[in-house]
Amino acid sequence: MSHGWIKAAYRIALGEAAAYGLWWFLAHGRTSHPGLARLRGFRYAHRGLHDGTIPENSLTAFRRAVEHGCGAELDVRLTKDGRLAVMHDSSLKRMCGLDARVENMTTEQLRELTLLDSDEPIPFLEDVLPLFESTTALVVEIKPSRGNHPALTAATMECLDRHQLAYCVESFDPRVLAWLRIHRPDVVRGQLTENFFRDRASHLPTLLRLLLTHLLGNVAARPDFIAEKFEDRRGWSHRLCCERWGVQGAYWTIRSPEDQAIAEADDHMVIFEGYMPGDDKP
Repeated sequence: MSHGWIKAAYRIALGEAAAYGLWWFLAHGRTSHPGLARLRGFRYAHRGLHDGTIPENSLTAFRRAVEHGCGAELDVRLTKDGRLAVMHDSSLKRMCGLDARVENMTTEQLRELTLLDSDEPIPFLEDVLPLFESTTALVVEIKPSRGNHPALTAATMECLDRHQLAYCVESFDPRVLAWLRIHRPDVVRGQLTENFFRDRASHLPTLLRLLLTHLLGNVAARPDFIAEKFEDRRGWSHRLCCERWGVQGAYWTIRSPEDQAIAEADDHMVIFEGYMPGDDKP
């Protein structure tokens, strides 16, 4: 009986080791990118440093972030005529009151719109980038739609290449990061994630929610950092990547100094909103 117990324990241990090895192969990232050192020197205003009067993802919000010594996070979408609109939602309903999609609009049509009840136009990426040259840094989130991830990612990189600034690129879509890994391995790339079983993605197939929640797309993306929703920060895939395997972590969206302190105690980059983070450096 004793001998049988030892054999069973050995099989269990071997199985656990194999499972751990497989998970490492699928989910680990890259840990050696030198560009992370500069990026870690800033806190990032989520969609710019906006408030009740300054709209998100507006030029004024980005200028304000720079003025306060903060980096900024912004969202990029591809227009019908191949330009890069800085807008979080595909739908223009929330920000512009128009029942239309960014991807179905031309540059000329978008330039006729303003954000919320302000005079702020929808910015394009080339309008924003000069603000961050020789100042702080940018987190550029690529927002693909209907399979346009190769064209959107390529256009974003072409635009970024025309400017000298510190930046990284992130996306929820691992295909964006896989494109960067192949075509632009020099760029700092980050995988956005959250608990897709708990949150907003009930429309996604179960298998895709499993893949995205547990970072299984990392096998193709090999990200330099993992940007996790703060409320989901105890997810074990994220913890394995960041705490055990040494991949840089980031949290979104931090909404108080108390949560900021938790994030920075975890050695994570901070993407914040709704408060001023203070003058001390992260």
